[in-house]
Amino acid sequence: MHHVGVLALDGVLPFELGIPGRIFGAARDGDGNRLYSVTTCSLDGRPVRADADYGLSVAHDASLLARVDTVVIPPSRALGLIREEGRLPAALHDCLAAIRPGTRIVGICTGTYVLAAAGLLDHRPATTHWREADRMQRMFTTTRIDPGVLFVDDGDVLTSAGVAAGIDLCLHIVRRDHGSRIANEVARSCVVPPWRDGGQAQYIERPVPDSVTSGTTPTQAWALEHLTERLTLSDLAAHANMSVRTFTRRFRDEVGTTPIQWLTRQRVDHARRLLETTDWPVDRVAHRAGFGTGVSLRQHFHAAVGVTPQAYRRTFRPVPAAVPDRLIGAPPNPVRTRAPARRRIQ
Repeated sequence: MHHVGVLALDGVLPFELGIPGRIFGAARDGDGNRLYSVTTCSLDGRPVRADADYGLSVAHDASLLARVDTVVIPPSRALGLIREEGRLPAALHDCLAAIRPGTRIVGICTGTYVLAAAGLLDHRPATTHWREADRMQRMFTTTRIDPGVLFVDDGDVLTSAGVAAGIDLCLHIVRRDHGSRIANEVARSCVVPPWRDGGQAQYIERPVPDSVTSGTTPTQAWALEHLTERLTLSDLAAHANMSVRTFTRRFRDEVGTTPIQWLTRQRVDHARRLLETTDWPVDRVAHRAGFGTGVSLRQHFHAAVGVTPQAYRRTFRPVPAAVPDRLIGAPPNPVRTRAPARRRIQ
């Protein structure tokens, strides 16, 4: 069983604090056994103040973090010295320095500040809540902050944007560890989508459409039902009963990317599911995902995921599985990953 340790700092946001326990706690194997254990701690084992009208009691101090496989740091409203000066308090510095090499470390929302102040994000990509992105980039100049994505997977260090993006990241971790079937089951159990398209761009001070029927959502659903067909931008615009120019502008406003980029990503996502759940040859997967040829699939797949379809299948489908009558759900957006690197707490 994979052990996850969650560090609750003073001023912790209760919603984000509960995400790891809810998502990882719902992950079960085929026999119903838990795949993760989740334990919460504070720096000294004493109760912490929440960003709410109550406090939180925990049973462990931060020495727990030296024994777990994954450390999660949720956001806090009381980062103080960290957010203002980029420095860690001594007690926090010491507990992070005691984390074993190779331990996976996850920062949710402004919890990313803690990772940056510890030197864990030096010369690495990361994200945080879009409202904090500019400030964080100015403070930690060697970190490459991407304010447009929901989360960043950089191997042994992962970061997410705000609030619900923590759910996206934890689901991604489950999928990375155990494949899309289990991650999709967790998402259904928690009544959340297994993935969300676009990035933070779709949440940054943009107007909400008056209704679903007046936007591009119906066309998105229609396109997903016709992935095997040759769909053009004109086809999508015609389905939405809009001009190509209007449809493209509205689609980008609502989703945060162009229609063709979105459609290509959906095809890649569908190909990933087929590679994980079938023994079909790559050419057949390419046809069912709408790429037409294996060559086209390989080009788009490698550009999006970073590996070939065959390599992806070896990683996520080591044993044969029955072909389902209907494939339900889809994996998260592709993210760049890299092998774990040695870390040094500054």
